[in-house]
Amino acid sequence: MIPQRVKSFYRNEYIRTLTRWTNRLMFNRAVAAVVIIIFLIAAVVKVDSGLSAPDMPEDWNYQMLQATNRTQENFSFAVFGDNKNSVTTFNTLIDRVNRDNVSFGLDVGDLVFNGEMEQYRFFINQMEKFQKPVFTVVGNHDIEDERTNYYELFGPFYYSFTVGSSYFIVLDDANEKNLDPWQMMWLRGELEKSQNYTYRFVFMHVPLFDPREKGLKEGESLSDLSFAFQLNKLFDDSNVTMLFCSHIHGYFRGVWGKTPYIITGGAGAELLGSDENHYFYHYIRVSVSGGNVSYQVVKLPSPDDEFLDRWAHNVWIYTYGFFDIYFYESVMGLALLYLGAYVISRRW
Repeated sequence: MIPQRVKSFYRNEYIRTLTRWTNRLMFNRAVAAVVIIIFLIAAVVKVDSGLSAPDMPEDWNYQMLQATNRTQENFSFAVFGDNKNSVTTFNTLIDRVNRDNVSFGLDVGDLVFNGEMEQYRFFINQMEKFQKPVFTVVGNHDIEDERTNYYELFGPFYYSFTVGSSYFIVLDDANEKNLDPWQMMWLRGELEKSQNYTYRFVFMHVPLFDPREKGLKEGESLSDLSFAFQLNKLFDDSNVTMLFCSHIHGYFRGVWGKTPYIITGGAGAELLGSDENHYFYHYIRVSVSGGNVSYQVVKLPSPDDEFLDRWAHNVWIYTYGFFDIYFYESVMGLALLYLGAYVISRRW
């Protein structure tokens, strides 16, 4: 029998030897020099890309309006939301919408993670791949950093436009609570003007109520429940054709009071549920033709509804998205971590 203290001695000696060899392989001057070079290259490329980056757009939604044929009576448009700097799924959606016979699209909010300008730069680069005009709705994530970035890029937080006999009203409920008094006054006037049109489509990021709750209750919806009922009644009285929302990452359709609604939050953000009838990636194709409006759910590739598959997918999309947006910053950060560890190892 080998005494326990002898076993412990050899085990500790093995660990020390392995540590020394690991330090020699990983933390030596040659590797440190390569890491420094990589850091400097990443820093130079990052600075150069910032200096040479094209100017960001101004009044994006106004530009989209100028590019839209507003005289057509029979047309189709796409509605989607909650891409949140998605890469693979949102790029797939862009490709499908480009191939679809739609005149324009509307993104119903949560365009980015938290409203930083670098994230908007990434989003704009994606949006420029669309071959159709695409309007935006402000979401709660789009203003987490600050409201100014969204306004400078896309213009007013709420606006309206017409196409043929259809009236489009875009609202700002990104505070997740209600609409401010000025917006409510504006909305009443817009709904009154819309009565001269055949159809009235309203778009807002946060839904009035959470359809997953029994009855008209608060959940992932407006926190001011009394205001939600007030707004619902205004929509009812104005005979809104369809209310489009997102915020909830899935697909739901129903009626609140007399107002039909569609929640479309499947443009690329994480899918938190497993019900295959609701939680999948998609966009909505709306067709206005011959005095009729139809709605088609266009499904996109989605992960399996198994919990572990969904969980792994959700971790992956945000990890991949982060490194895609902040690639050079990530390289510089990892290089600095290594160099810090190298200095510590030399001291030891």
